[in-house]
Amino acid sequence: MQPVLMPPNIIDHFYRGGDRLTAFRGVPQHSPRTPEEWLAATVHRAGEPEVGLSRLADGSLFAKLVEADPEGWTGFEHGGPGAGPADTGLLVKFLDAGQRLPVHVHPTRSFAIANLHSCYGKTEAWHILDVRGDDPAVWVGFREDVDERELAARVDAQDSEWLLGHMNKISVRPGDGILVPAGQPHATGAGIFLVEVQEPTDFSILLEWSVTTATRDESHLDLGFETALRGVSHRATGADELASLLHHLDPGTRDGGLLRALPAAADPFFRVDVAAPGASDEAGGAKAESEAAGGEKVGGEKVGGEVGGAKAGCEVVSVPRGFAVAIVLAGQGELGWSGGGVAIKSGEVYAIPAGLGDWTVTGPARVAICRPGVGWPDLT
Repeated sequence: MQPVLMPPNIIDHFYRGGDRLTAFRGVPQHSPRTPEEWLAATVHRAGEPEVGLSRLADGSLFAKLVEADPEGWTGFEHGGPGAGPADTGLLVKFLDAGQRLPVHVHPTRSFAIANLHSCYGKTEAWHILDVRGDDPAVWVGFREDVDERELAARVDAQDSEWLLGHMNKISVRPGDGILVPAGQPHATGAGIFLVEVQEPTDFSILLEWSVTTATRDESHLDLGFETALRGVSHRATGADELASLLHHLDPGTRDGGLLRALPAAADPFFRVDVAAPGASDEAGGAKAESEAAGGEKVGGEKVGGEVGGAKAGCEVVSVPRGFAVAIVLAGQGELGWSGGGVAIKSGEVYAIPAGLGDWTVTGPARVAICRPGVGWPDLT
């Protein structure tokens, strides 16, 4: 088995954005509302079975490839309990917000089992790539306990000021990793470009639909708000708990090992690490020469110039076997494995099968590696 280069899979949505995403993926932006791409996706958008699923270069569904050989792709004969034959344990997206996203909530696994016939809820996390504006920020969780009846009334009134005013506002910068546990209200601010990883569902309860093209009837997962709001945590997310949801990886960091991009609390659900090989001892300054040779700038880091070939003077970062979505954030280099290798460059996305075995990243590239949670497919 070999890595599969994934063609762009950019989709329309109910909010504005997408100019950085389309530029990064090298395609024209056909609409001002193309803020998301679903990467190596084997699940579709809620209620729209033709939207979201990734396709291969020949137009066939990536999900069919996984379904034909689940053990080869994931390392297991099946995914989560009852999740279907093409389950990979996670959904990865690009999100390029041209406006503030609405305040919304994703259900926990227990809520999803009871109400949505799914073994997965939708805990998610963000790895920030780029920001715009004077005060780039996200909001996660309430600052203080909220009365259930008041929340319902504020949602009904679409009181955006009250909702945001009762939430934890977090200023963000490139390299930040933020875990958003299921059940927590959250919103992403305008101007933020990020990689999003989440449980493989499209379950969203909109507490605030009036800032989008969505309607009230499209905002409660067909459960009705009386039921849907039971999926919202009304408990305050205090300072210590909030700190456990945050992690920062300096975008300029380079190392011979995998660099954690999310807090440890994310590990049961998914993992995002960055492979950014540093200059080896024998390089004699190859890293500095590479940066001086030109290249692309993503999240404040300039990489990508050729110095005697993509791998010149760089360490090798090893990645253990298992399904992964590999995103080449910057630069160029090589993915290598026993008996093979492929040149990579900024803007590319690869689906990595477990059957490839252990693999490596070399060269002055920066690659985000998104994988299912520790212990998957066991969800207990």
